[in-house]
Amino acid sequence: MPGRSHSTDAQPLHSEPRYRQLARILADAIAEGEEGDYPPGSQLPSETELLERYQVSRNTVRQAVAELRRMGLAVSQQGKGTYVRQEPEQTHAIKRTLIRKGKKLELGHPFTMAETVTVTRGHARGTIARLIGRGAVHTLTAELLIIDEDTGVRAAAVTVIPFDIADEVPALADRPDAHPEELYAMLTAAGHTLSFWENVTARSARPDEQAALGMADTILITHRVTEDQNGRALLVEELRMSAESASLSYRITPTTPKRG
Repeated sequence: MPGRSHSTDAQPLHSEPRYRQLARILADAIAEGEEGDYPPGSQLPSETELLERYQVSRNTVRQAVAELRRMGLAVSQQGKGTYVRQEPEQTHAIKRTLIRKGKKLELGHPFTMAETVTVTRGHARGTIARLIGRGAVHTLTAELLIIDEDTGVRAAAVTVIPFDIADEVPALADRPDAHPEELYAMLTAAGHTLSFWENVTARSARPDEQAALGMADTILITHRVTEDQNGRALLVEELRMSAESASLSYRITPTTPKRG
């Protein structure tokens, strides 16, 4: 590798773990930008090169690289290596607003289907079960890959319908893979007054998500819960997309606190 040589031995040990020392040295080199050893978009040396250069163990190198990823300075690509993160040329704002037109609800930023929907039966677990709020209930789950044709942003979409709701609204059981706007219409036609809330989290992308969603080290995850007039969860929608290619945009509507 070109550039100057560094060694963790030159740093005072104190009580700082060795991997953090190495991560700090690499972060300082990355901070030099285009003029440094590791400009944006460049590939970091391999594990073997790093352990030989800095005279540390392989485990220390792996922990240091993981620390760089947590710091948002590097991104790893399965089977290719680790690269210095580049600022995306453009992050597309995905509008999460719902638009009411008469009795119809429309998505503020609609996606189109990119592949066939897979529908399965199972039990709600983890975050989905917590959002439904009725334990490990039986559910119908529809999964597919969707795409925004204007921006090219790809997302993995999951819709989860509890069995008790599908029993009350047979149209849901017949078409669990329907577009969200159609699902909202089915629930409204069944006499439900709908309200919505959304939870947003982020985590590191799995290899399968990197392959499906493009260059993605960090995944944005939104969970939209559709509730009835009594606050009962009717649907849970999950959307996963690359934080490198998309940001989430919301219209904020003030609400009046409930009395009682």
